[in-house]
Amino acid sequence: MVSYRYLGSSGLKVSEITYGNWVTHGSQVDDTHAIATVHAALDAGITTFDTADVYANTAAEEVLGRALAGQRRESLEIFTKVYFPTGPKGPNDTGLSRKHIRDSVHGSLRRLGTDYIDLYQCHRFDYETPLEETFGAFADLVHQGKVLYIGVSEWTAEQLREGHAIAKDLGIQLVSNQPQYSMLWRVIEGKVVPTSTELGISQVVWSPMAQGVLSGKYLPGQPVPEGSRATDEKSGANFIKSFLREEVLEAVQRLKPVAAEAGLSMPQLAIAWVLQNPNVSAALVGASRPEQLADTVKASGITLDADTMAAIDTALSGVVYDDPEDTYRVSPKSRVA
Repeated sequence: MVSYRYLGSSGLKVSEITYGNWVTHGSQVDDTHAIATVHAALDAGITTFDTADVYANTAAEEVLGRALAGQRRESLEIFTKVYFPTGPKGPNDTGLSRKHIRDSVHGSLRRLGTDYIDLYQCHRFDYETPLEETFGAFADLVHQGKVLYIGVSEWTAEQLREGHAIAKDLGIQLVSNQPQYSMLWRVIEGKVVPTSTELGISQVVWSPMAQGVLSGKYLPGQPVPEGSRATDEKSGANFIKSFLREEVLEAVQRLKPVAAEAGLSMPQLAIAWVLQNPNVSAALVGASRPEQLADTVKASGITLDADTMAAIDTALSGVVYDDPEDTYRVSPKSRVA
């Protein structure tokens, strides 16, 4: 069964392996299989579920809402996000303005079939809206009981510090950041993690398996497997491209004996690695079929010894992305239309 960790400095516990439905629900996987996979996650002890209104243009929230219908709401932690455009993509259908936040949260509540969201996250930083306006809108939602905690996604250390200060002044908690993080993508370690640790903000990390590359199924010198994420433009193909370089794929193959020595599958090794970071509260995992979860949830509670951690670094030497400056290149400088 899955272990639990506190979310930031709050009293909220979340399952350290959290189910995310970014590229599956409403697009890659039909609803029947999606709902079966959510139920498998529940059976495995996962109680925390992450989505966003923009995923499959709101369809992912709808599917998750149907999958969780009938479950005891008090036993679940439901996360969603706001920023990117949905619907007809009018001038106010994007960003972190008070209007867009208000309209978006009510749509998310309706689609998810709940009267409150445990963690409502800024999907990106909005350079075109004052932070005071954004957090004022969030504070209203918290005080109304529609949202319990506030999080962000892919914010820089400086943005986290400024947002945390404003949230504190408004009497609400900024408890989490949701960045990409894996053995191959470590850009948050330089600035974001130390700042977050200081402020009581934890990481809920996405793509701990580097879009599936750390599973070892992408082989150097070979075509990408048919039906894999790398072949599906709707399922994150653009995100995986940077990891498909020959030298990266060769390095990943060197991880196979490391995983075998530790008695783990490659996915388990990848997920266990991110969970060694004490600032990580949860690793987001997705699945297109229930049996995939049976393997990944076994990463929960595993401690990798120093020799294994060192062997991982040796195998991946020269191919790791770890420049803190990459954290400044994620949020668009102007709103996405």
